[in-house]
Amino acid sequence: MTNAIAALSHCLPSRSRLFRPIVRAAAGAAVAGLLAASPAAARGPDGIADVAEKVIDAVVNISTSQTVEARGGEDMPNMQLPPGSPFQEFFDDFLKNRRGGKGGGGDGKNSQPRKVNSLGSGFIIDPSGIVVTNNHVIADADEINVILNDGTKYRAQVMGRDKKTDLAVLKFTPDKQMTAVKFGDSDKLRLGEWVVAIGNPFSLGGTVTAGIVSARNRDINSGPYDNYIQTDAAINRGNSGGPLFNLDGEVIGVNTAIISPSGGSIGIGFAVPSKTVAGVVEQLRQFGETRRGWLGVRIQQVTDEIADSLNIKPARGALIAGVEDKGPAKPAGIEPGDVIVKFDGKDIKEMKDLPRAVADTAVGKTVDVIVIRKGKEETRQVTLGRLPDDEKPTPASAKSSSPEADKTVTQKALGLDLAALTKDLRTRFKIKESVKGVIITGVDSASDAADKRLGAGDVIVEVAQEAVTNGADVKKRVDQLKKDGKKSVLLLVSNAEGELRFVALSLQ
Repeated sequence: MTNAIAALSHCLPSRSRLFRPIVRAAAGAAVAGLLAASPAAARGPDGIADVAEKVIDAVVNISTSQTVEARGGEDMPNMQLPPGSPFQEFFDDFLKNRRGGKGGGGDGKNSQPRKVNSLGSGFIIDPSGIVVTNNHVIADADEINVILNDGTKYRAQVMGRDKKTDLAVLKFTPDKQMTAVKFGDSDKLRLGEWVVAIGNPFSLGGTVTAGIVSARNRDINSGPYDNYIQTDAAINRGNSGGPLFNLDGEVIGVNTAIISPSGGSIGIGFAVPSKTVAGVVEQLRQFGETRRGWLGVRIQQVTDEIADSLNIKPARGALIAGVEDKGPAKPAGIEPGDVIVKFDGKDIKEMKDLPRAVADTAVGKTVDVIVIRKGKEETRQVTLGRLPDDEKPTPASAKSSSPEADKTVTQKALGLDLAALTKDLRTRFKIKESVKGVIITGVDSASDAADKRLGAGDVIVEVAQEAVTNGADVKKRVDQLKKDGKKSVLLLVSNAEGELRFVALSLQ
């Protein structure tokens, strides 16, 4: 995968690629500077060796196998030779052997299922045989084995898994004393702090690498709860599920993904922080599944334009674009247009902070939620529900359609052609009866509205948090906002299905 973030593949590459010589060149002054560095600084803190010696027996290799159905030679090329070719007999025999069918027919009747093996890493958190790893390491596996540092192998079973954080908990039955490690507090990590990664890169077995914490709270768009630790400790294929240690020998992360053009380490690796891991692991051990809190809202990022429209300075929080009818937020009085700035005592600085805070809160707990509504802070009490397994706490949809513009335009504003939502237009654009407002029948391609992905068939429900029913209402509100010196206007927009989102358009 070129220039992409990917889960750490745990398939073994060829030895010819694995052991390539590494050549580095540097010019005069740079070389002199490197040579001047002290040996102690070059090799990092002395405590790394002590950490490795203390914890390496708790780090395990995860070996899995999966049975894959044979495809009956369907990938074989269709080779055709000129009539009478002297090579015809040779190719007939070749295809017969490869396809497993008489005469090279390739019907696959004699093909047999085959086993595919993969390798990853993990670590023991309980001497009774509890192991943490990545879910993608053991996904779809028919057989899972835990291999200790001394080579002892045990068959393992899955206690539980969580796809949203890519974590899994395994259980095996040891016949001797096991070394276990403990979780540390990832919230206390500082940028530049030394960390140690141990795992099974390229199937080489227990391998120790060291580096620093390059960044925290990284969002790599792999899931709704992204909050990764970034490190430059060498992490490669096969390190998936392995631990990231601090210099106290505590696990502060689970190595999960890398950025790499070739699959090898370029010094950008990502680990799930221990604060997230510990909570998920506890639930998987207790229930065999995760039980996350649920607020029942759809949210958007509070952009500078939206913040200006809502008189929020500085821009912060999570904008409520929709509220589930059967969700916990509805009876608490939370409404579209509210901006949540604090949840259960935790500041919500940006949109992605809210799903994490809600998910980490116990189901059934009653919490205080502070919202900004029309420029004023209000406190709402919400009793959280349980997030359904199929629920996706993702941002509000920005989906819009673009049929031809309607001929019955009654008003123009903001680069939009606007019309009252008549029965004919509702039928034409397949808009649900529950959707109320002013329909967009056309968009100027050079307008800010087009840049914000508004399209024909979208319905404007509110302008500056006031309901509108026709194009004249929209124009009146826009003209007033311009007169008041506002730089932008906030629209509440619905798609045909009734899904809401906020869009801020420039008035300049």
